[in-house]
Amino acid sequence: MKYSLLFAALLMLTFTTIAQDGKTIHVGTRHTDLIFKVGNDGRLYKAYLGTKLSDNTAFATSRTPGHLAYITAGTDNLFEPAIRVTHTDGNPSLELKYVSHTTDNLTANITHTRIVLKDDEYPVEIILHLKSHAAEDVFEQWTEIIHHEKKPIILYNYASSMLHFDAPHYWLTQFHGDWAEEMKLQEAELTSGIKIIDSKLGSRAHMYQTPVFFLSLNNKSTENTGELIAGTLGWSGNFRFLFEIDERNSLRMIAGINPYASEYTLAPDKPFITPSFIFTHSSQGKGLASRNLHRWAINTGVMDGTAQRLTLLNNWETTYFDFNEEKLMAMLDDTKKMGLDMFLLDDGWFANKYPRNNDRAGLGDWEENKAKLPNGLGVLTSEAEKHGVKFGLWIEPEMVNPKSELYEMHPDWILKLPNRPEHYYRNQLVLDLTNPEVQDFVFNLVDGLLTKYPGIAYFKWDCNRMMTNTYSTYLKDKQSHVYVDYVNGLYKVLDRIRQKYPHVPMMLCSGGGGRVDYGALRYFTEFWASDNTDPVERVYMQWGYSFFFPAVATCNHVTSWGKQTLKFRTDVAMMGKLGYDLRVNELDEKELAFSQQAVENYSRLSDIIWHGDLYRLISPYDENRAVAMYVSENKDKAVLFSYTLNARFGENFNAVRLQGLDPAKQYEVKEINSFPGIRGLFMQTTRYSGDYLMKEGLRVSNDMPLSSAVIEITAQ
Repeated sequence: MKYSLLFAALLMLTFTTIAQDGKTIHVGTRHTDLIFKVGNDGRLYKAYLGTKLSDNTAFATSRTPGHLAYITAGTDNLFEPAIRVTHTDGNPSLELKYVSHTTDNLTANITHTRIVLKDDEYPVEIILHLKSHAAEDVFEQWTEIIHHEKKPIILYNYASSMLHFDAPHYWLTQFHGDWAEEMKLQEAELTSGIKIIDSKLGSRAHMYQTPVFFLSLNNKSTENTGELIAGTLGWSGNFRFLFEIDERNSLRMIAGINPYASEYTLAPDKPFITPSFIFTHSSQGKGLASRNLHRWAINTGVMDGTAQRLTLLNNWETTYFDFNEEKLMAMLDDTKKMGLDMFLLDDGWFANKYPRNNDRAGLGDWEENKAKLPNGLGVLTSEAEKHGVKFGLWIEPEMVNPKSELYEMHPDWILKLPNRPEHYYRNQLVLDLTNPEVQDFVFNLVDGLLTKYPGIAYFKWDCNRMMTNTYSTYLKDKQSHVYVDYVNGLYKVLDRIRQKYPHVPMMLCSGGGGRVDYGALRYFTEFWASDNTDPVERVYMQWGYSFFFPAVATCNHVTSWGKQTLKFRTDVAMMGKLGYDLRVNELDEKELAFSQQAVENYSRLSDIIWHGDLYRLISPYDENRAVAMYVSENKDKAVLFSYTLNARFGENFNAVRLQGLDPAKQYEVKEINSFPGIRGLFMQTTRYSGDYLMKEGLRVSNDMPLSSAVIEITAQ
């Protein structure tokens, strides 16, 4: 081929390490090994992924290289490829050979391994990146694609990761839902052929399918038993997880951006970098996998994950769009009265020509509404400071209403087909973030607000629409780039915001929990789990989110949804980042006193909830109750949450064996969040050994339907 001699010369000049048969590449964490091997054919194979080996030298001489690490299309592969390209001359094949690898120690805990693969015939280079987090037992894997052909090549498939497994059975746990019914758990055995979990929503990571999964090997895993992989993708757009079982019962798992309608034209010398596939291996069930991911998220994956969070009072369910300056001032009083950190002003504060009095107008016109806020936002930020609380603000900067000045001035900034009727969802359209001018507009919105009103201490960043009838005027003849370039455009905006405002807390929101992923959480401190705040529904949702996301990032609010007691609603919301969205002025004396005490308890215990190890003790999918506990790193403190759901008449709940404590320590057990007139579980503080609590357990569940308990456990 015409590229062969030049490319071979470049290889000799650039790399000093040439492929050797039997070469092994070890990427490890504290408890897990991932090993690659170069085969006799010069190709790279995945040789091992599992519990850490005491001796991995045998792989160098093993006759079985394993499975190809990153399978290509167009040659001898008969199954789904990790990568598929068409070269400048129209050739649709790719054959990757190992060239070299390097490993850098980024910190004492994190290593970064780069494995370079190249085609012998075409100047195409694939770099497999693997970042290992030793203490957390978490891997990040992504791919860098670059070529030196004279003209662009076309990428059709470009996976972040490809993993292989050999087991007699494979069990897949996935989560799905829709608005107000997020994170429904499903589990089934995989059969031969292909199973796909994916999204084609464009501007939202999930709405129907969630970008997370457990893959159990051999047998169905439980909370504390079984070998499995827990995986998720750090990407805020279309994703795909593909599981394919071949004729030998081997499983290939491919994770990455969904290639649907996303053929990407890649220019010479310009790298295409895929998002990170984040995964952990556990030989002790789902609980350990979750704790691994939580520790990684707190330390790395979530913006300021180790920092404190703000409790808040939101006005949305109190006022909706119907508010004025006087009402908001009263809610600042309520925020202070409750002992909360911040007041959050939600939707409806902006637009004048087309005032934002409902969701049909004004979106995109980000000036204060003069009728509602004649003195602007400045008076609110000033009054918040006088009250000793912070001020937060709702924005939805990626969206526009057709009834807006922005729509009238910049129809070319909107994703919509030129020759078909506009299609609306929630009466709005999506701005074209592939366009640098639109990126500037979104950045300038945030920057302008923070410059004019430095008292703004928090943003709730909403995104209530997926893409439909999608067409970018800016991209012209590259419409298949929209889904990829939109997300990268969003990240460019967020990068600029974080460079200038590195620590302003921001909530990731989208019609409820329809936009949570670790690509976005690099920039956001937390996410809104669902618009459905009925506490019974939230027990299931929060349970589902807890498998992959830590409590410090999961926003739970006490609201008027549901007919349960205020205590039950509060106890459920405390199992994450606590907030309120109710009419404080309508609370009676007992309810107000209870809420104030609950906020005090939460402030005292929040660090354990946010940063402790989570143990899910009783699943609501197994019994008519849910029990979970958070334990501090030094095992000196724990908080246990117990929720009785729809208990049947005469149902008797067994004692629950606690986990994560020190068997040698003595613990004081005390029930908190008591409400006058509601019978508690413990009449007085008691003391037990950690050994007793973990072997014999405690009776922590009331037999009364829709009842709850919060138990504080303290080492003595």
